[in-house]
Amino acid sequence: MRYIAAYLLLQLANPEATPSAEAITKVISAAGVDVDSDRLNKLLSTLEGKDINELIAEGSSKLASVPSGGAAAGGAAAGGAAAAEEKSEKKAEEPEEESDEDMGFGLFD
Repeated sequence: MRYIAAYLLLQLANPEATPSAEAITKVISAAGVDVDSDRLNKLLSTLEGKDINELIAEGSSKLASVPSGGAAAGGAAAGGAAAAEEKSEKKAEEPEEESDEDMGFGLFD
């Protein structure tokens, strides 16, 4: 991910040029992170001859088709609310069963 981020930063700085391995290494090293040259070279060979804007658009369309799981979260929230209601009912019953008045004194008397 760091190599792609550095590539995109350099691409934004100069849209007419293709970022080189040396330039990407400088950006990543400036952040104090070690550079794996094999991974960097693999990324550059994969991106060679491709338009980065088209790749981003293609990736965005693929992400749009991935389910986000929002419906399951709504169901869990509803279940959690029902459980909270049950707990509040139980709490309301407990003080009646354990009353200090029955013993004739309170905890802090």
